[in-house]
Amino acid sequence: MSLWERIQARRLTSTFALLATLSVGIVAGSVLTAKVHGKEAQESSDATPLRIPEPQSVGNGFAKIAKMVGPAVVNINTESLPKQAAQRRRRGTGNGSQDQQDMQDFFNRFFGGNPGGGDDDDDDGAGGERRALGSGFIVDSKGYIITNNHVVEKADKIFVKLSTDSESEPGRPAKVIGTDKDTDIAVIKIDATTPLPTIKLGNSEGAQVGDWVLAIGSPFGLSQTVSAGIISAKGRQINEPSQSGFAQNQFQRFIQTDAAINPGNSGGPLVDMTGAVVGINTAIYTQSMGSQGVGFAMPANTVVNVYNMLIGPEHKVTRGSIGISFQSNIPSAVARMYGSGVIVSTVSKGGPAEKAGLQPGDVIESIDGRKIKDGDDLVNDIAARRPGSTVKLGYLRDGKAASTTVSIGDRSKIFADLNGNGQDDSQEAQSSDVSADKLGLTVSALPNNLATKLGIKGGVVVSALKPGSFADEIGLGRGQIIVEINRKPVTDMASFQAAIKSLKSGDDVAFLVRTPNSPTGGNNYVGGTLP
Repeated sequence: MSLWERIQARRLTSTFALLATLSVGIVAGSVLTAKVHGKEAQESSDATPLRIPEPQSVGNGFAKIAKMVGPAVVNINTESLPKQAAQRRRRGTGNGSQDQQDMQDFFNRFFGGNPGGGDDDDDDGAGGERRALGSGFIVDSKGYIITNNHVVEKADKIFVKLSTDSESEPGRPAKVIGTDKDTDIAVIKIDATTPLPTIKLGNSEGAQVGDWVLAIGSPFGLSQTVSAGIISAKGRQINEPSQSGFAQNQFQRFIQTDAAINPGNSGGPLVDMTGAVVGINTAIYTQSMGSQGVGFAMPANTVVNVYNMLIGPEHKVTRGSIGISFQSNIPSAVARMYGSGVIVSTVSKGGPAEKAGLQPGDVIESIDGRKIKDGDDLVNDIAARRPGSTVKLGYLRDGKAASTTVSIGDRSKIFADLNGNGQDDSQEAQSSDVSADKLGLTVSALPNNLATKLGIKGGVVVSALKPGSFADEIGLGRGQIIVEINRKPVTDMASFQAAIKSLKSGDDVAFLVRTPNSPTGGNNYVGGTLP
């Protein structure tokens, strides 16, 4: 065999050897793979299939309550025909800070400007149709429903949708039976051919801070939404002061809750763990148009009293009044100087209090011999009395005790007259500054024409305040007129200097001031302890 033939023979041998090796490897791999697959199939056969268990209650009671009261909670849709948009109001505490200005009017903050979900779908400024959403709850099987006044007060058409009604339909037409702006409560009615499901009203006085509550309503248009929380506080007031600094919401003392309530919850019930309504969801404090865990509900006891009057023959709430206004939250220094009680700020001209001889600066201490606790106590007692009845008031004037009998008038008529007597601030005080280093303010003489306009003998005008000073800290403001210091009249610069001359560290200082641009031009008291 030649050399070339021998080389070709060796190549063939090597090739056959390589092919044989590959074949052995493939066969071995196939056997091993078959064994692995067989083992996997054998293990999976031992797995137990999952099954859905029978439904069980977790036992917290929330589901039971939601199921019980849910059918009585309704969704309210309103429509307003095109009209000129009204200027929105803001709700704050009167000092202008941003955080407090975020507590705005219920329409603007809790229920405004959220298309399809807020209580008030604002129009585009072109006078288009306005739509709004809210909640309510049935309290009478004949179709009587309680909700918030601000949900329905601007509505031309009102539709109510029950939990059993079709989502595709607008709802059942409703009519307004009566409203009360002071408590933001309204009663509406739908026609019912068969008895409707109802919810019971509880006693809100029995509700305690820390109790579990559920808020039910239609936030953002999502009907039958339930959220849980606790009662965070009671008797909470959201001040809406006038320019004179007096709180105007005398009948709004809320239950505070951290149950999540959002735009659209307005008018829905806040229920306790027995399923009874302890409040009607009315407002939230928010900086984001959503829940931040601070919500407010009007107490059920107030709701019941208002409801009973609204379904009466006159369909309105009548409250008694004696025709005075007073300042809430009197500083302790002022109370020690003038006496404990309610200090009269303004007296309505021609009203019952004026006819009985009461004057600004009088300190009312008792009603029919019962010592009053504070201004709320006074208002609640007087408001509950029928117009035409009489009451005996005990009061202090210049530190001397006196009493008088006052006839009760109709509050709505008296305060309509009182709020109409506005004052303007077109006059400016003439500049004749004097420095008061002890207090941290500068004052000037009050012009005679402004004193005559306000009906006072004289005073001094606050023209400047030192930031962080005593006067600044207690709340004196530029433009206010000081007419009295520690019960001593201030009629001019000399009397002002005499009144502050003897003041020293640790003394209580109480100022009686007037605000020229106040709608009522009434008295206001500020004070504190001199550092």
